[in-house]
Amino acid sequence: MSENKENAEAKPAEAQPAATAEAKPAAPTQERGGRGGQGGRGGQGGRGGKGGRRERPQRQAPPKPTTEDGVELVEKVVFINRCAKVVKGGRRFSFSALMVSGTHEGRVGVGFGKANEVTDCIRKASEDAKRDIKRYSIVDGTIPHETYAEFGGGKVLLKPACPGTGVIAGGGVRAVCEAVGIHNVLGKSLGSNNHANVVKATVAALAQLRTREDVLSSRGKLKQESL
Repeated sequence: MSENKENAEAKPAEAQPAATAEAKPAAPTQERGGRGGQGGRGGQGGRGGKGGRRERPQRQAPPKPTTEDGVELVEKVVFINRCAKVVKGGRRFSFSALMVSGTHEGRVGVGFGKANEVTDCIRKASEDAKRDIKRYSIVDGTIPHETYAEFGGGKVLLKPACPGTGVIAGGGVRAVCEAVGIHNVLGKSLGSNNHANVVKATVAALAQLRTREDVLSSRGKLKQESL
């Protein structure tokens, strides 16, 4: 009997901690707001505030370069050179850019610019090319006759081609021919591979072009008299 009394007294004692554990109130949980505010993704306490996402202003494209008479220019970077100067603290880099600007209607110019940043040297080359734009003789998308010119070590030979041939040339010769508006031509660089000399030799070859009317006018003959 004494053992049964002890067991009965022990059972409520063991169950007492479980009852106390159930009686403890649950800790209050804090509700976290989302990223946006009332108009955004999450709750009221988010980062975005009441306005939600902000609309970014649209960036306007820079104006396209044009000539003095308002004709749009087509620019092409032929070559960018990097020069390294060794100083006490390391190496300092500078850049130079060779650019061609043309109208696709018989006018083209060559520019060269140097700066410590690539964007600055391209801008300088573009401004230099605008000042150098000149008109050259082009007939029906090709050149009127074969021409050859040299500049320094650069030697360039250009031959007219029939429609559908395309610009058979590369490097600086192709850049100049496409910018000036030549669609069919056969070109060959016979000398140095220096980009500046090749481009200037191509421009010198274009400067030698003369149309039929130019030759007849220089001789003092009219076009009707020659027929």
